[in-house]
Amino acid sequence: MAMMLKDSLQNIQIHKAMSPHYTELLEILEEILILREQHRHRIQREIFPVEQKLIAAKLAGGLPLVDFSAVTCDLTESKEYFLSLLEIAEKRSPGETGEMARKISEGEIRFNDLIYESFNPLPLEEETEAEKEEEDSFDLIELFIEESLRPALEKVVEVYGDVVGKAGWSEGYCPICGREPKIGEIRDEEGTRYLFCNQCGFEWSFRRIKCPFCGNEEQQTLAYFTIEEDERYRVDVCNECKRYIKILDFRDTKEKADMDVEDIATLHLDMLANDEGYD
Repeated sequence: MAMMLKDSLQNIQIHKAMSPHYTELLEILEEILILREQHRHRIQREIFPVEQKLIAAKLAGGLPLVDFSAVTCDLTESKEYFLSLLEIAEKRSPGETGEMARKISEGEIRFNDLIYESFNPLPLEEETEAEKEEEDSFDLIELFIEESLRPALEKVVEVYGDVVGKAGWSEGYCPICGREPKIGEIRDEEGTRYLFCNQCGFEWSFRRIKCPFCGNEEQQTLAYFTIEEDERYRVDVCNECKRYIKILDFRDTKEKADMDVEDIATLHLDMLANDEGYD
């Protein structure tokens, strides 16, 4: 489970001092984490029911516990959280997200459809040119859509995380919600690689010499690069599918990694990976 809120907020202050150019994004994250805690305590029901008798079979078949191939459950609490998240962006850049909030509140845009589309994006060839040009400007919205499910999915992790952790899951996507990871961590004496899901906060172990995205295990086409100033951070890349994942290794410093904060504080690694042709 994620770090305590107090620890995360202290971590953000440290990163703000170390990386002033990330101050605005870290301040947004600060607000998100406070809101997340509030909404998590408000949830009084099981939003994503899990059939216990199917858990073993689903995990053995590579199916995550929560199925987003069709979004039919009542996501009222997640929608309220999403609208609260939009307010964070709206007060910084008035007008940009206010229209979306209005359309969702008035039913012009169905929140469940946004969630479905985030898991089932259109193939690239079906996107219009305008959509391709606008992709970069919707990064914050994509972050908020993913984040909107976090409080409800954390409840699933609390109940079933231990069971899933012992199930020997070997896929590169999250066994709780099916989201692909963006960041991971090397831990313990054996140097086990753990992948982190930003959408539900679950972490699972995954083979070091294997691409989480395409399953490539050919060592000569798997590589990584580090930043000279700080080798605690690296980027694992696959030259078969041209995908990448950021990896932390804090074993020497004995620090506890706060994955939500580190994902924002390592955006320069995303930029470097993109510049090198990795997605």
